[in-house]
Amino acid sequence: MKASRLVKNAVRTLKASDAIDHWQRDREEIEAEDLLQHALGGYAFDPDEEIPGGVRRRFEALIERRTTGEPIPYIKGYAVFRGLRLLARPGVFVPRDSTEFLAAQAVRRLRRRKGPVEVDLATGGGTVALAVANEVRRSSVFGTDLSEDAVALARKNAKRLKLRATFVAGDLYAPLPREVVGAVDVITLHPPYVAKRELRELPDEVRRFEPVHTLTDRSADGLGLVERAVRGAGEWLRPGGWLLIEVSPDRAKAVARLMRRAGLREVKSTKDRGFGVTRVVVGRW
Repeated sequence: MKASRLVKNAVRTLKASDAIDHWQRDREEIEAEDLLQHALGGYAFDPDEEIPGGVRRRFEALIERRTTGEPIPYIKGYAVFRGLRLLARPGVFVPRDSTEFLAAQAVRRLRRRKGPVEVDLATGGGTVALAVANEVRRSSVFGTDLSEDAVALARKNAKRLKLRATFVAGDLYAPLPREVVGAVDVITLHPPYVAKRELRELPDEVRRFEPVHTLTDRSADGLGLVERAVRGAGEWLRPGGWLLIEVSPDRAKAVARLMRRAGLREVKSTKDRGFGVTRVVVGRW
């Protein structure tokens, strides 16, 4: 069977799945092509190429897994983030393409500084922290997460990629070394911000497969952890340092208010042109 026919059949199957959040135009075609390339061992394919039976069966099995809502990075075992191939494992938050904007904002601000220090809270598998370590090589990068599994995966990613970053388990700022108090140039955070009552409304691919603690802090408005992170930022940021928080558009104004209340200035919502929605709220100490 030709690759184009296989992809067309897979797109139809994916579109029929109620477990997938069909939020992005042409997403099913992008995913089908991605999984076919994965089934081929990473090799690009020609639409008119005849796909061997063994590869076809492997591809169809991958598509079947996807129809259950299983995230693509879990299926493939990795995600590509700003050019880095990061291991992805069940039990650890799935890297999001949208978070590349958060990393880009951090990198832009750190490049202006001498001996910059960056802290990534709720780091997961080290997604933003490792992007910063890769793109601002002279920086000192720290990532913290409540999950020991997440920290272990972040360390594994750092070792594989030969990137210099320190990952420690603990609550927000608690596990950071005291020598960076008042010396951090940029703090990044992609927090769990889903309100407890909204959990049941999440798509199956998120609610059924990703750890609950990475989605919500179980507060009524979903901003309990964000509020603590904002309140504590001033102790760790150097004068002129930045706090960058990725949130959904409906949370942006509330997060901006928290930042202003905590004494941060130049607070504003910034928009990713690629996704066209507010993604990162920024504030300066």
